[in-house]
Amino acid sequence: MSGPFGADTVSESDPAEIAIPKLLEEHGGRMFGLALRMCGSPEKAEDLVQETFLQAFRKWDQFEGRSQATTWLYTIAARLCGRMHRKRSGEPNRIKSLDALLPFHGGDSAGVPEIPADEDGPLARQLRAEAVENVERTITNLPATFRLPLVLKDIIGFSVTEVAEVLGLKEATVKTRLHRARLALREELSRQMPQREASPTAYSRRVCMDLLRAKQEALDRGAPFPLETKDFCDRCSAVFASMDLAKDVCEDLGSTELPATVRRAILEDVRSETR
Repeated sequence: MSGPFGADTVSESDPAEIAIPKLLEEHGGRMFGLALRMCGSPEKAEDLVQETFLQAFRKWDQFEGRSQATTWLYTIAARLCGRMHRKRSGEPNRIKSLDALLPFHGGDSAGVPEIPADEDGPLARQLRAEAVENVERTITNLPATFRLPLVLKDIIGFSVTEVAEVLGLKEATVKTRLHRARLALREELSRQMPQREASPTAYSRRVCMDLLRAKQEALDRGAPFPLETKDFCDRCSAVFASMDLAKDVCEDLGSTELPATVRRAILEDVRSETR
């Protein structure tokens, strides 16, 4: 596996004092983005990033190269997330059931989100700005067991296989949690957007569900959806447009800058441990 940024530039033969600064330079920002969405505050996120890289430095001799160094690094972060995470006041224990999250359970009487076709228009820009806030809030409110796979896959950019390796889960389990988390994002985005009446569905609910499953699988692979819009009914088109908007926002959230103070502190930790 090559990780979300291509082949690693470090190997198990590199000494720790060289490997860890390289990993920090390449992954510090995205690691901080992961920590922000798992810890609930910038201060705790900074602590998590610092502890992740310090542990990676101390345990570098345990890295045997069976996986990519990137995957190994995020495995350390995921374990620390589990240890550091404490349920916040108001945080739900569970996510809605899959049946409750499915976008077609409301029938033809339910409205659909109105997403402008002109992505550069003022309304589209306003809706996108609101979507960023809604997606960030919804991710923060997801239970950690669903939040972490979503952040690793759709924000950090790992494959499903890599997420499964990082979390020590079966790929099928990762997909189940990922799909439900995506549907929760879609539901919240749709609820906050202007609604319009959809045209009567041209297909059975089963066909729409099959299309939704294919859409999720395409997102899992990071591949374009194999069918064109003309192949969808009005309701499916609106559902998939809201899913694509959530995906685009998640990708944008992956670009996070690690505070310079944290970067300096980690490098100082490495130098201190080396002496």
